[in-house]
Amino acid sequence: MKYFVLSILLVFTTFAFSQSKSFQITGKLISAEDNQPLEAATVYVERLKDSSLVTYNITDFDGGFSLENQTSDSKLKLLISYVGYQTYSKIINLSDSEINLGTVEMRLDANALNEVVITSTAPITIKKDTMEFNANSFKTKKDANVEDLLKELPGVEIDEEGGITVNGKDVDKVLVNGKPFFGDDPTITTRNLTKDIIEKIQVLDTKTKDQAFTGEESDSENKTVNLVIKEENNKGVFGRVAGGVGTDERYEFAGMFNRFDNDQRISVLAGGNNVNSPGFSFGEIRKMFGGSIDSRSFGGGQGITTSKNFGTNYADEFSEGRDITANYFYSESSSENKSTRDRENILPDSRYFTNSNSSSYSDNKNHKMNLEYDIEIDSTLLINIEPRFSYTNSRTVYNEDEASSDASNVLTNESVSISDVETIGRNFNNDIDVTKRFGTKGAFVKFSLENEFDSRDRDDYLNSETNIYGDNSETIVRDQFTDEKRDITNFNSQLTYRMPLVGRSFYVDLKYQYNRNKQEDVKSTYDKDVNTGEFTDFNTDLSTSFEYINETTSPAVELEYRDKKMSTSFETSYLFRNLKSKDNLRPILNLNRDFEAVELRYRFRYRFSTKESFSLGYTLNNDAPQINQLQAFQNVSNPLNTVIGNPNLNPESNHSIYMRYNSYDFQKGSGFYGYLRANFEENKVVSKSTINEDLVKETTYANVDGSYGYYGFMSYNKKVRLDSIRTVDVNIGIGPNVSRNINFNNDVKYASQNVSLAPSAALRFIWKDVMEFNPRYSMSFTKSSYDIERFEDQEFVNHSLNLNTATFLPKKFEWRNDIQFNYNPNIAPGFQNSAWFWNTTLAYSVLEDQGTVTLKAYDLLNQNTNARRIATANYIEDSESTVLQQYFMLSFSWKFNSLGSAAYETDDRGGRYRRR
Repeated sequence: MKYFVLSILLVFTTFAFSQSKSFQITGKLISAEDNQPLEAATVYVERLKDSSLVTYNITDFDGGFSLENQTSDSKLKLLISYVGYQTYSKIINLSDSEINLGTVEMRLDANALNEVVITSTAPITIKKDTMEFNANSFKTKKDANVEDLLKELPGVEIDEEGGITVNGKDVDKVLVNGKPFFGDDPTITTRNLTKDIIEKIQVLDTKTKDQAFTGEESDSENKTVNLVIKEENNKGVFGRVAGGVGTDERYEFAGMFNRFDNDQRISVLAGGNNVNSPGFSFGEIRKMFGGSIDSRSFGGGQGITTSKNFGTNYADEFSEGRDITANYFYSESSSENKSTRDRENILPDSRYFTNSNSSSYSDNKNHKMNLEYDIEIDSTLLINIEPRFSYTNSRTVYNEDEASSDASNVLTNESVSISDVETIGRNFNNDIDVTKRFGTKGAFVKFSLENEFDSRDRDDYLNSETNIYGDNSETIVRDQFTDEKRDITNFNSQLTYRMPLVGRSFYVDLKYQYNRNKQEDVKSTYDKDVNTGEFTDFNTDLSTSFEYINETTSPAVELEYRDKKMSTSFETSYLFRNLKSKDNLRPILNLNRDFEAVELRYRFRYRFSTKESFSLGYTLNNDAPQINQLQAFQNVSNPLNTVIGNPNLNPESNHSIYMRYNSYDFQKGSGFYGYLRANFEENKVVSKSTINEDLVKETTYANVDGSYGYYGFMSYNKKVRLDSIRTVDVNIGIGPNVSRNINFNNDVKYASQNVSLAPSAALRFIWKDVMEFNPRYSMSFTKSSYDIERFEDQEFVNHSLNLNTATFLPKKFEWRNDIQFNYNPNIAPGFQNSAWFWNTTLAYSVLEDQGTVTLKAYDLLNQNTNARRIATANYIEDSESTVLQQYFMLSFSWKFNSLGSAAYETDDRGGRYRRR
């Protein structure tokens, strides 16, 4: 079969090349008034017969441009657009493959042009740090959604889960008319808004609201996509409903309703399924299996989950400068899982083996409410208020049996436990930002305040029996109830004053930050009274009553410089930290310690051109140990592992250096992305365990030096446009990583070095409205070595092959396949080391493309498994757990849309005109 598919692809590619002719059009753009080059003007060519876009480019710093592509047309229309200048148009005869237009003058006065002057909207416009795409310039299928539209934009890539990158940079926000549409999931927006309601797509650097208000440069490397809806489509309703039933009692349903009324937007969604889709999904082709494929091994995931969810979103502008966005989400889920783990534990002078089997059942209910309220008092004063609240109720029943044997396979200890835990959690978080601008050079004062209240109530019923064999044999039986209450109060504030030193290019920021984190943890454990059967005997050893305060103050100064190509900043702060811990049950364990440290941050960015940029940065952070690591309390909750904190721990210092290079030529369709990060850690907190002859552990914590890590990723992608409807995308990448860790094994200090290499290659062939073919291959190689002779070096290799196909013929049909093959040759006997995972879907459009009937098959070959191997310095573990098995499902979805219809009337001749 694979040879057949490859042969077809080769024929398609050869045919496409034979029908097309390459061309290159070059020139230079200047202003006719002062002969100055015009940077960031849009130069593009269209087909004469249907005005469809063939290719385009942006002029560079010197006004130069080059258009390269292939076409079967003999003539094309060239257009040049620049803000404030008249659009230039010229018919280009492609009798020669290379055409040099020389110097092209752009004039402010339209009457001065010798060539034809037209009114046209450029496919792309550059406005400062924003790229703006004209939606009408990019052709898609008739019923396309926003995701289909984004795929047509040069430099935009979308993976199977809906993740978006622009010129190699991740998109972390998708807005509609500058406001969130529905929570943080971009696919709800991109897969449910239709292309025909969109006027423009804006791509800009991701900024906080106060950064956008003050004009600060973004701290993020990510991008934001803003969808600008056509004016006539800002009023009406649209949405979608879907449902499906399948074999083995599988089902899914979903619905979404949206009402737009200019600045006011109301959205409601609901859904549910028992096919392991944790988020909101219509079960459509591209998201037919829910969740993230990346989180699965062999397509599996852990357990089987039944979920339901409901949400509503409201956005409005009450008056000039008064914007509000509010949403509420409710979700509930039930999960079942069984797992098996075989672990080989490595000691400096011996080895032992642990086998465990567990089963769990959990119910979770969650409520979340979020509000964003923006008050622009005037053009210089902005107030942002963002309160958030969540309430969680969960119950988990967990059973586990575990047994450990020595190197001679002699049983050393074993345990059986059953627990029933119910947890209620509440969280309230509120952010308030006040920003005041001064003058015209970028001066401002900004005050931010964040307070958080988090509480958790936990009831835990535990019944366990632990048997320790050998010379000091012991049986520990527990029948207990634990009432746990944890309260966390966080208070964070920062005051920033920016003072311009040189115009709008050189600034100094004076900052002061105060943070206070307080945690109260009370755990009351009661043993069952054998006479009354009630849990009344207080167990002091298993009970705690802690108070922990981490308080910091930090004055800082930052210098920032930026110009047209470069930006750089340097910040230094001095941290004063006070750690207090109080044990109300054991006052002798109280502690009070003070620390001081310098923290640093440096950032540099340089833009070589609109296509190429480089950035680097350095940070020095100081992190305090956790309360459980500091408190000298003997935690004996696990009879096989006693944990004792170390009150003499010092905070960690982490030096981090990164470099990032990004180059993307959307004219040639090629891009390169490189990233390298190095971490060096001082006083890193690590666990330190000793194991006795009965394989019972005692664990504490220690500071170590000498840990480091180098992490990198490089990728190259090339898009070849064979003609106006056929393209081939090639992507290759590699992720080299090297890390060194200092650890303890049975009180022996050692260093381990881990080297991993993860090359990957992907090909995507697209024949618009006909087919898509997308194979991907990746391999991960890992080697771990140790400076203790007793430890054997470990090497692991894993292979993964993915094949996604789509066929759109005959008309109204869509057939998609998702095939995965994983092979892990190192996995232990008894576990499945390879598997094919094949999902397929056939969809048919009905009701004038408003409805879709879908038949899908999950795990067609019935080989789904999630067997995996994990290797660390201390152990090698093989595991396997419950996975969703093969099923077939028939579903139907229907979408409705009245956007724009209310803005027009129909005349007697069937024409439409604007309602006044």
